[in-house]
Amino acid sequence: MRKAFTMIELIFVIVIIGILSAAAIPKLAATRDDAKAAAAVTNLSTCIMDISTKYTASGNDEASTAACNSVFQNAGVSYDCWTLTNTDTTDGNVTVNNGGASTEVWCTEARKTADHLDLNGTHQFGASKIIR
Repeated sequence: MRKAFTMIELIFVIVIIGILSAAAIPKLAATRDDAKAAAAVTNLSTCIMDISTKYTASGNDEASTAACNSVFQNAGVSYDCWTLTNTDTTDGNVTVNNGGASTEVWCTEARKTADHLDLNGTHQFGASKIIR
């Protein structure tokens, strides 16, 4: 007589694994969305600081930094949560609005966080710091 698991025991184990995975997969998806939102808000903040630094150093507030490219110009990655208005690249004024085309959940959360952190609106750069 061999010692092994019965078919019923194996089925119970498979059912338990299925129940656990059904509970875990949505949690992992939510974590991924939170990470995307955090990365987008961090890139937006870095973009604003990069423009400030560039304007302070050269008098030009053009948004051509790596952080700005990842926030506003990566349409293939759907990082279009905001719009950047910068009509005159020498006046030290840049406006960020919640006007991107993305409707993904993580982007909506990133917009809320950006509102809370006062990243939206017009940023005026001058001297050595951002002036609101």
